[in-house]
Amino acid sequence: MNTAQTLDLLDRIHGSVSVVGSMNADYTVTTERLPGPGETVTGGPLQVLPGGKSGNQAAAAAKLGATVRMFGAVGSDANADFLLGSLADAGVNTNGIRKVLGPSGTTVITVDSTGENTIVYSPGSNANVSVEYVESQRDLLTASSVLGLCLESPLETVTACARMCHEAGVKVLVNDSPFLPQLPAELIANADILLVNEHELAQLLHIEEPEDDDWDGFDWTYAQGRLHDFGFRQAIVTLGGDGSVVLDEDAQEPIVRIPPVRVAAVDTTGCGDSFMGTVLAALASGMTLREAARLASYVSAYAATGYGAQASYGTSVQIRDMFALKR
Repeated sequence: MNTAQTLDLLDRIHGSVSVVGSMNADYTVTTERLPGPGETVTGGPLQVLPGGKSGNQAAAAAKLGATVRMFGAVGSDANADFLLGSLADAGVNTNGIRKVLGPSGTTVITVDSTGENTIVYSPGSNANVSVEYVESQRDLLTASSVLGLCLESPLETVTACARMCHEAGVKVLVNDSPFLPQLPAELIANADILLVNEHELAQLLHIEEPEDDDWDGFDWTYAQGRLHDFGFRQAIVTLGGDGSVVLDEDAQEPIVRIPPVRVAAVDTTGCGDSFMGTVLAALASGMTLREAARLASYVSAYAATGYGAQASYGTSVQIRDMFALKR
């Protein structure tokens, strides 16, 4: 599939997505280099940008044209209206989001001159995304075609969401991030697709990573067998700047390497979330896992060319225009 064929997939986005989880105000500063332990470095102006893994994923999917509902909790501070407004501007339906007393979720992010970052997460209101809350939203949650989950919400809530939607026939995609080396058996049983990076995959399946980080020579057939035993028939493994690998036992070609899309990156914050948001939108629109990952490589590459998470995400038109010019 070439660039033009991949970009044409943007015209097929139309499906419905539910995302349950976190929304954060990202306090972001850029520096020439990241500080070491105990070190102080000088940074640029502080920016407050909309973020949170789940909020980012919802925004990315909506900006591509999917019908997206976000479920979670914001606080009683000024950041609450800021986060809700940003999601609404991206086209996300925020009617089901709970408001609670106290601070909204926040992150403190430092970005260096190469686009690498460090992130510290404070849950705030995200800790109030309870099982009782998601059960109260059952009808709206299960009305979508695909559910997106990450692990910035209480684990019992994530598991309850997966069970509720799986039983209703909704496809469930779980991003094991922030990474947990062990997942509840009930969550695995009720999830259809796993999204992890290469290091997370190795830790989760207790596989040795290749020497010199050479994932080209890695035994992906062996990894797929271990993944099957773990409980997943389908997964996407992201490889940072080296693309991704689709593991899909149900496909004619069960192991597919997706090449990277090269851009001049300025900030990688939220790129992984734009990747997942794209996969959610694509799967909800009837695309294969391979098509979803291929399209996501372009969408996340576009995000790396701007600062912030949601602030760097593009619409279908913007993404098509950027990469059409590169052909």
